[in-house]
Amino acid sequence: CILQTRLQAGQGYGNTFNCVLTVYRNESVAGFFKGMSFPLASIAVYSSVVFGVFSNTQRLLSQLRHGDPSRTPELADMALASTVAGFVSVAIGTPVDLVKIRLQMQTQPYIEVPGFPVYRGPIHCFRTVLQKEGIAGIYRGAGAMLLRDVPGYCFYFIPYTFFCGWITPDGCISPNPSSIWLAGGVAGAVSWGIATPMDVVKTRLQADGVYLNKYKGTLDCILQSYQNEGLKVFFRGITVNTVRGFPVSSAMFLGYELSLKAMKRDQTETNP
Repeated sequence: CILQTRLQAGQGYGNTFNCVLTVYRNESVAGFFKGMSFPLASIAVYSSVVFGVFSNTQRLLSQLRHGDPSRTPELADMALASTVAGFVSVAIGTPVDLVKIRLQMQTQPYIEVPGFPVYRGPIHCFRTVLQKEGIAGIYRGAGAMLLRDVPGYCFYFIPYTFFCGWITPDGCISPNPSSIWLAGGVAGAVSWGIATPMDVVKTRLQADGVYLNKYKGTLDCILQSYQNEGLKVFFRGITVNTVRGFPVSSAMFLGYELSLKAMKRDQTETNP
């Protein structure tokens, strides 16, 4: 969301409440939705691919190890499946995040200003970055996103699996919706809390270039951010990330599990 982007890459916002007030005063309610059309249009595909890659990788590993794709996966299998999902998420998500962040960091409306990139919307932003910076520009921040998403998804899927199993009553074949909702929310909050430091670095790298080029790469961004603002800079936006992570992840896991149940029920009815 725009609060996370402004807190992590912007200047002078202080805290979350001050950021909310500043955005509202300067850009009205519409400012909170800046840059969101591209992510909203792609979130269904993005989530489906990531969850599908995780699930199918687990099944493949269970098949290779034990000859049974439906066997409960081991911790190592879940970690490897989460890692694969993290790599895939970077390939799909980096351009989407870049466009979102570039639009959110553009605080003035579209005006032709010589020497400054200005974007009319997501498609214009994507085309402009591609023309000026090439494919490397579209995938700017991919290294930081990889360092965010690989551990992030490990601390997303693994805690969900264990917590969901822990709160599901004994004797139940599958978790009930309330258990899925709670476990998914906790997993989302934990994952985003752990991923926030590298999320700050990724956001700064992708915002870099809207007005000037400040960072040479991931390591340079980490060093400059630490030298100028101290260790606390890597936890900017952690409150927004964790609070947002709970309901978003609850909805995602609930949709995922209910979809799996529906598909299994249809498959059983088709092949009795």
